[in-house]
Order: sequence, then C-alpha cells, then structure tokens
Amino acid sequence: MANLVYKRVSTDQQSTARQNLVLAEAGIEDPVVFEEDPGTSSRRHPLQRPKFGALLTYARPGDTVHISEMFRLVRGTGHILDVLDVLHRDQVALCIHDGAFSAKDLTVRHPRTGELLSTVKFMVQTLAAAGELQRDLQRELTYDGVRAAEAKGGKGGRRPAVPAGKTADVRTAYLEGRSIAALARDHRVSRGAIRTAVAVLPDHTATKEDAPAPESPVTLDMPGKVADFLRAAVLEPAERAALDQGATVRRGQGYTLRVSAVPAVHRQLLARCQPLYGSQGLPAVPAQRKARREYGNRVSTLTP
Repeated sequence: MANLVYKRVSTDQQSTARQNLVLAEAGIEDPVVFEEDPGTSSRRHPLQRPKFGALLTYARPGDTVHISEMFRLVRGTGHILDVLDVLHRDQVALCIHDGAFSAKDLTVRHPRTGELLSTVKFMVQTLAAAGELQRDLQRELTYDGVRAAEAKGGKGGRRPAVPAGKTADVRTAYLEGRSIAALARDHRVSRGAIRTAVAVLPDHTATKEDAPAPESPVTLDMPGKVADFLRAAVLEPAERAALDQGATVRRGQGYTLRVSAVPAVHRQLLARCQPLYGSQGLPAVPAQRKARREYGNRVSTLTP
C-alpha cells in the first residue's frame, strides 16, 4: 500500500516549506509526492487540478493520501464532499496531519446506506465553511489595503519594472558580475524585472541562481513484470543501482518494486522496457504490456 503525498501553494510567492516540515514530522514511509505547479488556486476544483488528477490515477485500493492540512487540498464545502466521494469509491484513505481536520477519519460511512455519516458531514461542512470565510476575508482585506494605498498615492500590484533611465546601469552592473538578486534589491524591483532588462544582452546567460535546481529522487511503484525484464537488460550504472536498491512490495500473487530515483532515471528505465509492447516480430504478452503501461502512466506524472 503506497503513501501518496499531495502539496500545493496558492501563489508563486509561497513555498511548501511548512508543508514539508509537517509531513516530515509525520514520518511517512516511502512517500510518492504529487506537487501542483506554484500558484495553483484553491478556487480550482481539486478533481480538475493536474497533479491531484495524476495522484488519483496512480492510487490503488488501500493506498493513503497524505496532506499537511485540509486547506492544501480544498476550501469549499462542495469540493471536499466531492473529493471524499471519489476517495471512498476508489477505496483510498485520507490522512491529514495538521489543523482542525487532523486525527479524524473523514471517510467513515454508514454501514447500511454507505453514505457519509451525518456527524462527519456536519463537521466537514462547518470547518470547510470556516475555511471559505477565511479566504473571503483575506481577499476583502487585500482589496481594502490596495484601495487605502491608492488613496495615499501608492500603487498596488506587482513591483515596477526597471526605470528606462536605469536600464543601462543595470546592464552594465550585470556584465560586471553583479547578481540578479543584488540588482533587484538595489533598484527595488523584482528579479523578473532585472531578467527582462538584461535579456537583450548578446552574451546574456543564466546565472547560477537562475539555473534549475537538481532533480530530487521520486519513489514510484514498478510492476514486477517490468522489474523482471529490466533486471535481465543491459542498464547504465544509475539505472542498475535504482533497481538494486528498490524495495519489494508483495501484492497478491505478484509484487511491485518500489524504486527511488530522479525523474530522468525513471524515464530511462521506461524507455528500456519498450520491448514489452512487442518487438522484432514477436507478439507482446498482454500482462507484460499492461505492466509497462502502468509504469508509463506513473512516470508520466513526473514534472519534465
């Protein structure tokens, strides 16, 4: 049974640091992480979000979805009931590690009707309504703050671009080695504004702070038939190490191999088992083809 971790932030200025702390303290074993792109609004129905949809596709009966707090997943009362219905249908548990919903089983159903218990439904609707109220109050306060700033001659919204008269100075300083972060502080603008100002330079290249962060290992369940095929294949050292370090999880008469590797290695392993679809005039074995498709669906959820 897999532990599926879901994370989300509402704006691209926020980070998942607090969520990471709560989930780390929970001691979740072998988490499979699904994280929405930064700025995924809570207004968007969870069932329409790309990563949560990928999580539901990946989930199997008996798996558990872990979130730091309920409002990372839903805020509206309608949304939460929809999600609970889907999780109940797919026999997937929900574990919330912080906040008002923590340590409560929200998937309890009436033994005869199969419907959500009335007491649980009341609690869920009440607390979700409180979350909606909090969000609406924040929106109203933000609007009032912008109006107050405008009344004083200020300006809300994004920080301004680099003034036209300062653009040449910014470009010169950048070519002399001044970092984008330092220039943004000096001119009281965003880093994006500095990047825009220096983008036209002929020798403009990404600085170290702009370079993509190294990929972190991701744990995926590899069907046993795929693992058996790959163990007999010629692999690169990183691919072989990922297989050798995988943990075997028994599932009925078969098994899955829980493999932790960076996304690039998962994609290489997926490419290696392409022959399971049939090759060199040999027909594909349906069970092997299905296993390869399942692993391919899981790899497809990884961010490119």
